[in-house]
Order: sequence, then structure tokens, then C-alpha cells
Amino acid sequence: MGDEIRAGPGGGRRFEAGDLCAAIDLGTNNCRLLIAAPAARGFRIVDAFSRIVRLGEGVSETGRLSEAAMDRAVGALAICAEKIERRGARRVRAVTTQACRSAANGPDFVARVARETGLELELIAPLEEAQLAVAGCLDLIDRRARMALVLDVGGGSTELSWVDLTAPGLFVAPRELAYWRIPIAATLSIPVGVVTLAERFPEQGPCDAGGFRRMVEAMKAPIHAFPGAAAFRSLFEKGAAHLVGTSGAITSLAGLHLRLPRYDRAKVDGLWMSRDDCQAVAARLARQTVQARALEPCIGPGRADLVLAGAAILQAVQELWPCQRVRVADRGLREGLLLSLMSDAKP
Repeated sequence: MGDEIRAGPGGGRRFEAGDLCAAIDLGTNNCRLLIAAPAARGFRIVDAFSRIVRLGEGVSETGRLSEAAMDRAVGALAICAEKIERRGARRVRAVTTQACRSAANGPDFVARVARETGLELELIAPLEEAQLAVAGCLDLIDRRARMALVLDVGGGSTELSWVDLTAPGLFVAPRELAYWRIPIAATLSIPVGVVTLAERFPEQGPCDAGGFRRMVEAMKAPIHAFPGAAAFRSLFEKGAAHLVGTSGAITSLAGLHLRLPRYDRAKVDGLWMSRDDCQAVAARLARQTVQARALEPCIGPGRADLVLAGAAILQAVQELWPCQRVRVADRGLREGLLLSLMSDAKP
């Protein structure tokens, strides 16, 4: 490990050596852990863990978390708890999002996690999810722009946050990180992510143009119906705004674009892609079967049936909020959680 990341506007107060923080993001598809120590430019990662658990598998159809999905998630969280204990992290925050928000047995699952792992899962609201994701990505935003649209594609939901980059002090490192004060001018949470969209449009073979277009249009409908960001459209038309994309699906698209022989975070995080680049990768994916995608080193079997849905979500946003640049972020909610833990600020 040992990666030093400047993942937000401030590094918080100084901690003594060994005073570690741990952040867990249990999403609809993935369970992710970061353990880090404060550093001059943000924090230094000392341990990490990620596993695809598909907690939200089938929730859109049944309204409940399945026993198999809960077992997978608890198993991954037990590994996280063991790593946190072994590292001696003193500050821990574990959050869960859309799958537990929408499942009738979500509270029962949270109670089970506490009993079996000792971890206290927080079920956070969509607004806080968006705020934390923006905080984690803030250092990748082009300061010369006037607005950024941060797209956080999850397994069960998608968050869009229009961030006002003209706000005073946004890029001046403060003593405290106040992620809830980041000037999000408008935010939209849609209860559709890569898992739910892929379940709605299951693939039987190579996806034809019509199949991909149906996914794009399904995602465009709720975004188009949202009136809250209409005042900012002119900034996108003038080229004064850009997109930031954070999710496993979008980082996989970036890896494919670069034709990496294996995934390399150092080459993906912070990469600029054009709209044409994104569409070319989506077209390449649509021509492949799920089995062929599973052999791609930057996708693998865990995301093979989901990555095209991620490409469709990205394209839907690009068609409705056209801008020529997308910055890929291999960071987001977990990094925002870490920065909040390392800060003295209280909401």
C-alpha cells in the first residue's frame, strides 16, 4: 500500500503516528475498505480490501435482500473487521446505501452485521452519499471550470451532483473538511444502478444497438424529468463545465480505453476521456458477449454482466448534459469518509 492521496480540500488536524482511520462502503455490488493515516496532502493508505458481494442482487424484483447475498456481504465485512482490528484503526465509519435503503429486511441485515462482525453500519441518505462522493473526488476537478457534474454510478442507485466551482474558498485547503458544506448546487439520486439496470435488460448474447439504446433511454427518462439543474445548462453549452465519473464501471471503461494488460489505478485515476472515447468503448463492449467481457483484464467475471449498464448510464448523462471532457475517478465515497474521519468538523 502506502499510496498518498490528496482526495479532498484539506488534510484535517495532525494525528500521532499509528492513529489510523478506516472507512467501509458497503454498496449494492461491492464491499470496499480503506485504512489510512493522515498525511500532508490528504492521507496515506496502509491497507485496503474490495470484494464484489452483490448485496442488492434481486432486490428490484423481490424487495428483499436474499440470504445468499447477505451471507456474502457478512463474510466480506468480517474480513474488513479483522483488518481494522489487526491494524488498530481508532476511528471507523462503515456505511451502506441503496440496497439496504430499498430492502424491507435492510434493518435486520444491519443488526446481523453488528452481531456477527461488531461493525455498526450506517444507512446513509442519498444526499450524504453524494456529498461524500464529491468530497472524495474534489481534488480531480479542473479549477478553471465553473461547474462540475459528479456522476457516482452505484449498483443500485446513481447520484448526480452539480458542483458550483465559483464558490469562494472551495479549493483553498481549510483546517477542517466540511463535506456537507461543499457547494452542491443541485443533486439527483436515481434508484437505478448497474445491477438494477442489468437485471431490467438481461443480455442473452452480444447486445445489439437497439438493446443498448433501450438501456440509455431508460436512464435518460428520470434525468430528463429532473428540473433542479436547468439553470446550469448554459455552462455546459459554453464548455465551462466538465464531468467527473466515479464507479467501478467507469474505471473499467477507462482501463478498456487504455487497453491495459491489467488494471492499473495509477493510470486510470485522473484520466481525461473525451465523449468520443467513451462512446467507442461502449460500442466495443456492446459487440462482445458477457463471456468475452469476463476475459477482459479490466473487467473480469465479477463485472462482465454489469459494465455495459455502466456505459449506458454514462452515455445517458453525456447526451443530456453534453460536455467534451470526463475525468475518471478511482476514488469517491470511501475517500470522503476518510477525510470526514480525519477532520475536527462536525455537521
